[in-house]
Amino acid sequence: MDFLPLFHNLRGSRVLVVGGGEIALRKSRLLVDAGALLRVVAPEIEVQLRELVQGSGGQVIVRGYTESDLNGCVLIIAATDDEPLNAQVSQDSKKRCVPVNVVDSPALCSVIFPAIVDRSPLVIAVSSGGDAPVLARLIRAKLETWIPSTYGQLAGLAARFRSQVKNLFPDVQQRRAFWEDVFQGPVADRQLAGQGAEAERLLIAKINGEAPSAGGEVYLVGAGPGDPDLLTFRALRLMQQADVVLYDRLVAPAILELCRRDAERVYVGKQRADHAVPQEQINQQLVDLAKQGKRVLRLKGGDPFIFGRGGEEIEELAAHGIPFQVVPGITAASGCAAYAGIPLTHRDYAQSVRFVTGHLKDGSTDLPWNDLVAPAQTLVFYMGLIGLPIICEQLIRHGRSADTPAALIQQGTTANQRVFTGTLANLSQLVAEHEVHAPTLVIVGEVVQLREKLKWFEGAQSLV
Repeated sequence: MDFLPLFHNLRGSRVLVVGGGEIALRKSRLLVDAGALLRVVAPEIEVQLRELVQGSGGQVIVRGYTESDLNGCVLIIAATDDEPLNAQVSQDSKKRCVPVNVVDSPALCSVIFPAIVDRSPLVIAVSSGGDAPVLARLIRAKLETWIPSTYGQLAGLAARFRSQVKNLFPDVQQRRAFWEDVFQGPVADRQLAGQGAEAERLLIAKINGEAPSAGGEVYLVGAGPGDPDLLTFRALRLMQQADVVLYDRLVAPAILELCRRDAERVYVGKQRADHAVPQEQINQQLVDLAKQGKRVLRLKGGDPFIFGRGGEEIEELAAHGIPFQVVPGITAASGCAAYAGIPLTHRDYAQSVRFVTGHLKDGSTDLPWNDLVAPAQTLVFYMGLIGLPIICEQLIRHGRSADTPAALIQQGTTANQRVFTGTLANLSQLVAEHEVHAPTLVIVGEVVQLREKLKWFEGAQSLV
């Protein structure tokens, strides 16, 4: 180990920064966040750095460095492009046994700055000892995606009750077991879900020996349109902790593989005229599984509240007093349009966008056609493939031009994405010619003509 990782309490302490440019500014921002009082010395000091230092109660000294600048400082930062000066600052600091960091010169440093993941009071530092700082930053970026900001709130909750728990459990092993249970149980679940008051209530009850009966919960999670990279951090976390997964036909296999390996998986997919499990039975399954104390993941393609029947499911949960969380997903309209290079709105072509279901609950396509032909509007039809001839016919009949650009996006955002563009007049013909199948999204509007300029992602096939 070349460096021993330590965390330095700088609050209220004087820190010297030698340098007045961009590098000095970046280091100074970190130091100010840590509560340090800065003394910045340089012949020229840029405006942002000057304002930062003065705004935080520090000193700005516009002149060259002298050794006396080290007086009263607990940490020294050399952040100039003058190598001899940096070496002198390092030598002077080491002579006084004051920790020194020389930017981009590990050999001159007695301390180095790690890449930091800040979830205060939880702080994670990653270092390569100065040998591969870019690698350290990339690892930090991965940690940023794995550790939600709510972990800081969870650490803060623990800090508020730390003394109370220490008094309750004098033995360190007992305390460790207590906190491990807290951080892996309902208290953590509530805090990470943003329900801080409920998390605190559960923690107080646990401290008082009032162990509430273990209850189940349902996670209603939007899996997005297909690309696993479009999942939210929160969705991934809940997918990893669920005991049972109820998933739809539209959930991509690659996304399902991200769920906890030992979780029970139950297919409840539905498509037109073929409901593997009726909606009422799905609702009841969610209730029954949660009442058994299980954490149930209801994984739905796209967003659960946009033509996903999520509202019906949580209505049933609420009626039975089952706790639930809802995690929105990127809806097909947004994801598929973006991957096809079709902006849903554009100042020159469309000032509004409308999401429309291709068939109603009774199976008909009796839609408000007069509203759907408004000018400067993009239409996105979900589940519109079966009724596409009627949709195109009715739009033209009610005033939309037969030459209006339109697109079909099959399995959007995935490696199997296919995009076909045409007009209202020939869209149905494209379906027959190219054997287009569900899931396919239909976009109608002038914005479709921008696809050739803006497309960036290509799946298996793309035709105009």
